[in-house]
Amino acid sequence: MNKNVYLVELFQKDYKETWDLQTELLKGIVDLKIRNRRENKNLKTDNYFLFVEHPHVYTLGKSGSMNNLLLNEEQLKNKEASFYKINRGGDITYHGPGQIVGYPILDLENFFTDIHKYLRFLEEMIIKVIGEYGLKGERSEGETGVWLDVGTPFARKICAMGIKASRWVTMHGFALNVNTDLGYFDNIIPCGIKGKAVTSMEAELGKKVSLEEIKEKILKHFKSLFEINEFIKKASI
Repeated sequence: MNKNVYLVELFQKDYKETWDLQTELLKGIVDLKIRNRRENKNLKTDNYFLFVEHPHVYTLGKSGSMNNLLLNEEQLKNKEASFYKINRGGDITYHGPGQIVGYPILDLENFFTDIHKYLRFLEEMIIKVIGEYGLKGERSEGETGVWLDVGTPFARKICAMGIKASRWVTMHGFALNVNTDLGYFDNIIPCGIKGKAVTSMEAELGKKVSLEEIKEKILKHFKSLFEINEFIKKASI
């Protein structure tokens, strides 16, 4: 059982390149697990945590509807945004500058084999992070992610989540709106949920927040919740 996690800062990186990297890492871990079982070995599997900030991009989950994208190809081009239909759960969302995106590539057999618990831990991590800034994050029943003012007409989402898992190895993850241009969400029906707004830490606090400061807090709470032994920084993978 390996509870160390390689921490990789990708800075600003194209969505498709990052998706390909995640896929490669997941495949490497899954292949090793298959080999371990076939050859009766017990080689340790790696875990990764990728931080990235994407250029403007819309992504649609495998169960999502194209009707939730309100732009045609020409309009996407005019907004310098790209679009991908991908293999995570959930519907449509936006990624862009000022947003912290985290992709944990974990072998959950190193931690616990429970996808529901995994998602709840990711939500709890964000709830604890924004709570340090006086924001009360909440869960909304049946709607994965972190929200503010749940159960009121002012409910708004501050962090989206969507994952994929294969043989207990995870990919994709969460997107926390920190200093995000919320205007880009006007071009979609976020997560396929009509009539609910999206917000950011900047919008709620009335000021920009340091992305590096937020990342430190994310890692602190992630480490505590998942009982990580150590984060090992890797400049590249």
